[in-house]
Amino acid sequence: MSLATALIQRSLPLLRRLDAERAHDFGLAGLKLIAPLVPARASPAGLERTCFGLSFAHPLGLAAGFDKNGDCLDALGALGFSHIELGTVTPRPQAGNPRPRLFRVPEQLALVNRMGFNNRGVDHLVARLERSRFTGVRGVSIGKNADTPIERAAEDYVTCLAKVYPYADYVAINVSSPNTARLRELQEPAGLERIVGALIAERARLEQRHQRRVPMLLKIAPDLDEAQVSAIAAAVRALGVEGLIATNTTSDHAAIAGTPVAAEPGGLSGAPLRARSIALIARLAAELGPDFPLIGVGGIVSGEDARAMLAAGAHLIQAWTGFAYRGPALIDEILGVLECERSQKSALAVSAPA
Repeated sequence: MSLATALIQRSLPLLRRLDAERAHDFGLAGLKLIAPLVPARASPAGLERTCFGLSFAHPLGLAAGFDKNGDCLDALGALGFSHIELGTVTPRPQAGNPRPRLFRVPEQLALVNRMGFNNRGVDHLVARLERSRFTGVRGVSIGKNADTPIERAAEDYVTCLAKVYPYADYVAINVSSPNTARLRELQEPAGLERIVGALIAERARLEQRHQRRVPMLLKIAPDLDEAQVSAIAAAVRALGVEGLIATNTTSDHAAIAGTPVAAEPGGLSGAPLRARSIALIARLAAELGPDFPLIGVGGIVSGEDARAMLAAGAHLIQAWTGFAYRGPALIDEILGVLECERSQKSALAVSAPA
């Protein structure tokens, strides 16, 4: 562990004494300050994989929402993530929902948030992408402004796609945040056809202009019944989406009943989401087949969680809440578990009788 990484790790107990959102803001500000001191971590050999036409050094990435504006892309990349998903970004800057809007459930390694797509707008993010030196995979999550009527949501998504297209390695379509009014209506077949259809048409034009094809993925909620999951699986196949990200946060707070923040509106993330996210990944893998790219996110707070998510059918994984609580130690643990598993499989293959 480098000196800079050790400083980050040692700062976590101090940050936990602050309000959750203030701690997050201070943490990002600190990352920007020490970014020149963070040496790029070498990726472990043998964990490489290819998904939707892109090469990943290993499966572990950082989920959207941690660095909405791309201000810390290089520093976060140096910590060892193979891919970083920025955003969710909207066409125009917006403040998001009133504070307080981020709450800890430390005894369960969980968070409740109702941030509401607070971000500095797509132009700010593009400027950061232009200056970034991160050589890993760069994803961008796109959404709509809160004051854009749901009937005109496609216009916001198309605007964001056009602006980030020259700089993003993939684009994630966020129609599953519980913190923007009516947004989850866009997960229904008619909503998906309207939003994704418009984005596919725009991508065809952008592909011709920029001579590159940027994969598009759909991020979905964990709060779906079996019929909805089947409908989404059929829709992504029909519409030409290259992958699914499962899952966003859950509106179901039953797992944290009795805690001080259980009644706070917003999406629950962290360890209580683990079983639900893994089950949805397994269901999607069964619906779409083993070759359809799935990114598993939700409840990954340990190396074993990462291994279980991949075993359920995820091709890549992302952390957010676990990283907020555990810092770079989580990266070390996950990559260590995956390296150990790879070594064991290699040893078994060598020792197997011909």
